[in-house]
Amino acid sequence: MFTTYKGGTLKSLTSLWSCAANELAARCCTSATRDIKTVASRFEHEGLSFLAITLADLGKATEKWLDQGFVVPSDAPAFRPRRLTSLPAFLSGFYGRVFDPCSGVLLDSPDIEAVYALRQLTLMFSKIALPQDDPSGPSTRVVNPRRERLAMNGYVQCEQDVRRSDELLDEAYMADFKRVSALLFGKLFEKVDRDVYWTRLHPKHGPGAVADRLTSNGKYNLRTWTARLQRLMPAESFLIPNSSFIGELDDELNVLEPGAEMPVRVITVPKTLKSPRIIAIEPACMQYVQQSILACILSAVKEDSFLSRVIGFDDQEPNRLMARRGSLSGDLATLDLSEASDRVSYQHVRAMLEDYPHLLGAVDSCRSRKADVPGHGVIRLAKYASMGSALCFPFEAMVFLTVIALGIERELSTPLSRNAFIKRFSERVRVFGDDLIVPRDYVLSVVLELQAFGHVVNESKSFWTGRFRESCGREYYDGQDVSIVKVRSVLPTQRQDANGVISAVALRNQAYWAGLWKTAAWLDVYLGKMLKHYPNVAPTSPLLGRESALGYQFQRLHPEYHSPLTKGYYVVAKAPSDPLDGPGALLKCLLRHPVAGFGLRPSPAATSGSDIVAANYDEEHLERSGRPEHVSIKLGWRSPF
Repeated sequence: MFTTYKGGTLKSLTSLWSCAANELAARCCTSATRDIKTVASRFEHEGLSFLAITLADLGKATEKWLDQGFVVPSDAPAFRPRRLTSLPAFLSGFYGRVFDPCSGVLLDSPDIEAVYALRQLTLMFSKIALPQDDPSGPSTRVVNPRRERLAMNGYVQCEQDVRRSDELLDEAYMADFKRVSALLFGKLFEKVDRDVYWTRLHPKHGPGAVADRLTSNGKYNLRTWTARLQRLMPAESFLIPNSSFIGELDDELNVLEPGAEMPVRVITVPKTLKSPRIIAIEPACMQYVQQSILACILSAVKEDSFLSRVIGFDDQEPNRLMARRGSLSGDLATLDLSEASDRVSYQHVRAMLEDYPHLLGAVDSCRSRKADVPGHGVIRLAKYASMGSALCFPFEAMVFLTVIALGIERELSTPLSRNAFIKRFSERVRVFGDDLIVPRDYVLSVVLELQAFGHVVNESKSFWTGRFRESCGREYYDGQDVSIVKVRSVLPTQRQDANGVISAVALRNQAYWAGLWKTAAWLDVYLGKMLKHYPNVAPTSPLLGRESALGYQFQRLHPEYHSPLTKGYYVVAKAPSDPLDGPGALLKCLLRHPVAGFGLRPSPAATSGSDIVAANYDEEHLERSGRPEHVSIKLGWRSPF
């Protein structure tokens, strides 16, 4: 598949790599001449897969070598070692500044610039995607059909693994799991249980796709409900603005029995060229109710001073700071889990919620039990939920934190009280999705506990031995940030490729702020040939332009406001036409402005000002809604800051 893309557009990628290699070689006082020839030759024969897969595998092996402290040539079979050394011949000038050329052992004081260079040059294209036929569409990423089939097979295999793990798990482990989860989350569950009992719920529709294939505004005319939902959360409390529309709802409502419920629709979205990411698109009614429970959970977490320190849902910075601290002191480990969401068993979530009947009933009623998997038909789910469920992220985080606490208890050989856990570990443990941070002294016990509960630790992205740490998209070595700039899409060849131009401008600015100034200059020349107007702008400007520490440039003043104006290209992405009127329109307005008197009593999280502001300023939300079908760029006068 990749050889079809070798010419034209993709040739510019090797030129970009060569520019970065020369720039980094100068910074590391070495030469990249032979490396550039190697890349050009192998790209000619192997195509994009060399840049996106083979080089990326070398980058992952390099991270492993940094963590374990020595080079293992067999970890990178695509790159032969130099004669009489353990280091790969490729990029040997950089490797020699990090590892001893003869023994392959990590140097006592490796060159941080060389560590960064090795990561940048090997992982630069690890997230790149192939172009679609329609470059102006909402996405420029496609999935290889063969890899998609393999991903679906893996999804089904994962289901079988979860069932097998449930059968093999000792009852004593489950009892401990329930005890520790109550210790950590008992107060949170009690609060959310009360919110469900008193119907302090505020449902919400999002702009994403649903299994029913309803439009964004069409979701507010939803008339499909399930019998499981109806028992605890009746449709008349969720689907209409007030009781005056009950008659109309009774005529149109379609209540599905469990056997007739719509399954989640399993699809793939691009992650890397090597393997796609699997998500499950939920039915509209399930997603709608899930959002209401999510708001209650988030509110309860924010009110708990301990949980808000050890679990993150929207702020990745604490994880990054802890990863940096771990790379400097070595006392914190960073763990990454493979197929994290798909390996969270529903039996574990049920065990956590058994003593909170109203919350358990609500969570169970809005959980999809079946999935429609391409190539495999409809299967029954053992997992709690895949990515796509609004409750997947919080419950996986709670399960992981519980298992981490169990692992620490096993190592200490004694049960912990909540106060003891807070005192000893509130600054040493943190969970953000599948990015886990734990004390290094307990990491082996935590890993064993995760495996006992059916989770798979991704060894290539988990670090605790050396001075390399990674969490939430940032990487550190010995306290230094060695995070890199990644190319997300093929460079555009014409201005009409709006997504390509937007991505390339973003890449240029990321390279500039990362200190890759010659690489940024190369991209400036490349983009300057396509964009007639390509000004210096501030990072907050709506214009596509060059960000610079020297500030922005402007050409004239606004005739009325006397503010600076610059001519350049700006993004136009209009929501599709999706008119909404009648009770659906009233329902949407009330949901966006909960204090106005919608029948349900909103949770505290639902009454924040953000939704109200959005409702006030989005004047066309009843005419247009949803994700833009097309993106374009237009030339005009806009503010440079």
